[in-house]
Amino acid sequence: MEGVAASLAVSRATLYRVAHSRDALLADALWLLGDRVLDRARQRRTVGGVDGVLQVTREFVGQLHSAAPFRRFLAREPDTAARVLLHDVHRRAVAAQRDILREVKPWPPGELDQAAFLYVRVVESVLYAELLGGTPLDLGLAERAARSLLA
Repeated sequence: MEGVAASLAVSRATLYRVAHSRDALLADALWLLGDRVLDRARQRRTVGGVDGVLQVTREFVGQLHSAAPFRRFLAREPDTAARVLLHDVHRRAVAAQRDILREVKPWPPGELDQAAFLYVRVVESVLYAELLGGTPLDLGLAERAARSLLA
């Protein structure tokens, strides 16, 4: 936070007053970057329906897997990454996924929220397997699970 404050030419106190905490600042920054990746993936989508949702997800996951700074953050600060990604960023990802899933089909009341939550958890299990204490998941298996959720 000291380095960020200095680069912004503000005091640490001012930075904390605005950002509230390092975790909150990280969540905002990670979501901003992730949302941009998600928007680009949505713009590149070439098919509709379930296949379009999965195409967006493949693009999004591929971009995050190839982002060396993001992978370093997961490796160097697993506790912080778990707190920030699986709580604050997760909530935002579920909201974004709801918008994507609305494009697939009409959902019964209350089911859209649950489907978006489960879909994001499947994607997170691929992206953050090491944070969740597991080994990397087979991408084909994760995609089949996501597809079945959308069917």
